[in-house]
Amino acid sequence: MAKITIVGAGGYVFPFRLIGDLLSYPALRGSTLTLMDIDADRLERTAGATRALVAHHGFPTTVESTTDRRAALAGADHVIITFQVGGVDAFRDDVEIPRRYGVDQTVGDTLGPGGVFRFLRSVVAYREIAADLAELAPHAQVINYANPMAMATWYLNALGARTVGLCHSVQGTSRMLARALDVPYDEVRFRAGGINHQSWFTEFRRGSEDLYPRLREVMAQRHLDGRAGSGFAADHGDHSGADRGESVYEGGNERVRTAIMNAFGYFHTESSHHASEYLPYFRKTPEMVRDFIPERWDYYEICQNHDEDGQTAKLLEDLKQELAPSVEYGAAIVHSIETGQQSVIYGNVPNTGLVTNLPDGCCVEVACLVDSGGVQPTVFGALPPQCAAVNRTGINVQELAVTAALTGRREHVYHAVMADPLTSALLTLDQITAMVDELFLAHKAYLPAELQA
Repeated sequence: MAKITIVGAGGYVFPFRLIGDLLSYPALRGSTLTLMDIDADRLERTAGATRALVAHHGFPTTVESTTDRRAALAGADHVIITFQVGGVDAFRDDVEIPRRYGVDQTVGDTLGPGGVFRFLRSVVAYREIAADLAELAPHAQVINYANPMAMATWYLNALGARTVGLCHSVQGTSRMLARALDVPYDEVRFRAGGINHQSWFTEFRRGSEDLYPRLREVMAQRHLDGRAGSGFAADHGDHSGADRGESVYEGGNERVRTAIMNAFGYFHTESSHHASEYLPYFRKTPEMVRDFIPERWDYYEICQNHDEDGQTAKLLEDLKQELAPSVEYGAAIVHSIETGQQSVIYGNVPNTGLVTNLPDGCCVEVACLVDSGGVQPTVFGALPPQCAAVNRTGINVQELAVTAALTGRREHVYHAVMADPLTSALLTLDQITAMVDELFLAHKAYLPAELQA
């Protein structure tokens, strides 16, 4: 049976949730689950919970745990990446240094200064994984859950690792919109395309009914305080905890995304808190932030206060009671490749003419068919031109960061942050340079040698 390796298995709850997903498929219960992390204590928490879950259900699953990356990758059929290099301590610098300069990121893991440096901290690990895979498991399917999703997946594919990046913002947002319209989710049909955290629902239907007219009306009434024609005058937010699987797409605080839909015509896939970081319209002053985001949501503070042992124990008891899959796509991909049973997922993949008005080679999020032939992206076609234009502002940052990693040219790191829409709306070039200098110094120990000062 398959060897399924999780790199970063000691992460908070999410890797264990994925294990529950994998074991929810009877066809995968005879697999070998190889759990790898550089932190032996955190690794053992996940491994111990996994062994307890397997024993409780009486499955024939083989559970291995190791701090040896090469041993974990050798002969792997599927490799799932869930790590965050530097952990919460490095994450603190991603958000606190920019805040001192006036760039307030609610998460700071996808775009902007925080997203760029989270990616750069991971470059050495990605290089080592890609090299090991080429030698030890050249046919492995890599499933990346680590943020910044687009930069990481773009880079891993550029290194030759066959990688699909997974998020749950399409699943979470589509369910939230169905609830907002009081439409059963299994009756909703939609098309979405774009980039991770900014994929656009260009169609949202129930049978032959176009749900968009009602969606625009309901969301404006609920989130724009009766000012549906005011465009950027209002909007709230909520967030997914994208790299942890903590989806809270309940639609209670969506002022930002509704304003974006009013302005650009379509709803997109990342929550309002997080979406406010990606565009220059919502966080120019503290007063504007409070107007658009009345209830502060700070992912770094949430991560600081995680009850890791308690939440793992709770999830174990839940999975003992009911071993049902979550909305994550990772286990479905493994199951489809191993059994040939088809599934459709939304994945982040290289743009090979899939979204025709986004740059070739960038990382796009589109529907993909999965079977024994692997992950097969479908052609989306052209986005509405205004949506593609918004996506390209994010792609500019992603491309410059990936180029810095591929070429070792430090100046492109500065260029990436200078091109960030929110940062460039708030800071001068001199301020951006000083901020990036500080981030380089704070993260020096994690960066590849050619990017160190």
